[in-house]
Amino acid sequence: MVHLSHKFSTIPINFIPKQFSKHLPQQIQSQTTPPFIPFSQRQNQRSLLESQLISALNCCTSLTQIQQIHARILRKRFEQCCYVLTKLIRILTKMEIPMDTYAKLVFNQVENPNPFLCTALIRGYCLQGLVKESVFVYSEMRKKSVLPISFTFSALFKACGVVNDVDLGRQIHGQTILIGGFGFDLFVKNSLIEMYVKLGFLGCGRKVFDELPERDLISWTELIVGYVKAGDMESAGELFSELPKKDMVAWTAMVTGYAQNAKPREALEFFERMLNEGVETDEVTLVGVISACAQLGAAKYANWIRDIVENLGFSPTRCVVVGSALIDMYSKCGSVEDAYKAFKVMEEKNVFSYSSMIAGFAMHGYAYAALELFHEMVKIGIKPNKVTFIGVLTACSHSRMVEQGRQIFESMEEKFGISPGVDHYSCMVDLLGRAGCLEEALNLAETMPLEPNGGVWGALLGACRTYSNPDIAQIAANHLFELEPNAIGNYILLSNIYASAGRWNDVLMVRKMMREKGLRKNPGCSWLETKKGVIQEFFAGDMSHPRYGEMKQVLEDLLNRLKAIGYQPNMNSIAYDVSDEEKRRILITHSEKLALAFGLLDINADFPIRIMKNIRMCEDCHSFICGVSQITRRVIIVRDNLRFHHFHDGKCSCGNFW
Repeated sequence: MVHLSHKFSTIPINFIPKQFSKHLPQQIQSQTTPPFIPFSQRQNQRSLLESQLISALNCCTSLTQIQQIHARILRKRFEQCCYVLTKLIRILTKMEIPMDTYAKLVFNQVENPNPFLCTALIRGYCLQGLVKESVFVYSEMRKKSVLPISFTFSALFKACGVVNDVDLGRQIHGQTILIGGFGFDLFVKNSLIEMYVKLGFLGCGRKVFDELPERDLISWTELIVGYVKAGDMESAGELFSELPKKDMVAWTAMVTGYAQNAKPREALEFFERMLNEGVETDEVTLVGVISACAQLGAAKYANWIRDIVENLGFSPTRCVVVGSALIDMYSKCGSVEDAYKAFKVMEEKNVFSYSSMIAGFAMHGYAYAALELFHEMVKIGIKPNKVTFIGVLTACSHSRMVEQGRQIFESMEEKFGISPGVDHYSCMVDLLGRAGCLEEALNLAETMPLEPNGGVWGALLGACRTYSNPDIAQIAANHLFELEPNAIGNYILLSNIYASAGRWNDVLMVRKMMREKGLRKNPGCSWLETKKGVIQEFFAGDMSHPRYGEMKQVLEDLLNRLKAIGYQPNMNSIAYDVSDEEKRRILITHSEKLALAFGLLDINADFPIRIMKNIRMCEDCHSFICGVSQITRRVIIVRDNLRFHHFHDGKCSCGNFW
């Protein structure tokens, strides 16, 4: 057996820093031989020395300091003391020292390691991602008949979750049953539930949960979070209602879960219940609620949550996380000005706040502002991340800034050391496609070093709609049908491209594919906030609204006035082989036009009309609303699923390029 003592035993006592040496008893600090001491007194001194060595290890901030304390451990013959060596290995793990270069050598010197020392080494390997090594240590531990403890299994379960190995996790689960004694160990069972949930085996996690004779908040919350991540808010809600005592973590899981699963109204409802129950909130809760407000896009909720944030002491001035979320919310609610105000008052700004503001400028078509902010953050030393580049490239894409986009894309790796991901290639394909460079966009999609996803091919398909290129559209659509076989939007878009080209046989072929797959088109839906703060929804072709008669009259009047200044309905916006009269009837009842008519009836002229739409706005609605802004002198803001359009005096912020 190779001993380490020769490396450290010659270190003189004056090499030990004062902050450590003061913890050692006087006789250790002295180089003289101590006098005879009775056994019981020596035992007490040894226990005291153990505590002092542990305390000294806790104070270590570098490898050199650890080695100096290790030298004292060896000089005082504690090389077999599992209690002290367990702390030594934990400190080495905390400092991310490779296990095989030090901790494993220390461990190998111990003739009879106890469960705590074995677990410290297992945990260290697990935290460094060396799962095979941790399992080997566990196997050797069992060969020596050393029984594991709760922490042994929790470390192994966490490691299985990190490397996504459910088979290994099940084997270790089996060990807890074979060894026995862990059936009622709540700590082990909670770690097991966490592993199954993380690996997507909710059924297994639920079975472990159901078999628990006793549960705590962690048991409930782990499973609730699992259902939330799986998008099963119904099961999450059922568990939450059964939870005997609901703390902030459980409430927050539900609030953020509804927000993440596109159920913003439910998220706000839960948050209000949480406030009424007097449950404390933190940054995570508030970010979830702010995200829900952003999805609704209503100024009423934006101002409401801003007041709550201020009252709870999380002002964007002081809280960078909440401030960044507010920037995103105001941007998505159509008020990039308020977003910029929140950005400006932040005392501390980081890459997330800059990225949120850049994305806000991008979605509103303020490309130059986005680029200026990007260069500002780089100048002051804040390194952009992958999200930042998505925002900047999106800004270039929405403003036809092809060369600037190319330069920024190339600088990602060359200047900032960030390898472009598939989302960045998607932005570049979108940039080239919007600019009409369809062949170049197709070539980039086919030659990119990563496997293109639906975003890449979807961007190319959308560009083919703009530039009426059914041949490239067919290539993009074929890839999309493989990647997203049930995404109805891709079929509709290809059908529209064929219809624009007059290829009605191909239109029928696509519609047949949709019927065979049982796909149904989601109706166009628009909503806006009334002057009383109520959200009104409008569906394409829906004439059931109580004020439809008034809305119809408004639209007819607008149509007559627009025709007088040269407006003509864009029949290509209807992908049906029907008469022109029928196309006109369909166009005039598009959901954004219905919402616009109601807004003109309900909202005072001093306030902008803000409309949100679930799908992309068609060309006819774009030109129609552009004309309405001219003849009514109203400011109209429309958010579709791609970007914001600010209409004023007959012009749109997108420059008719979207």
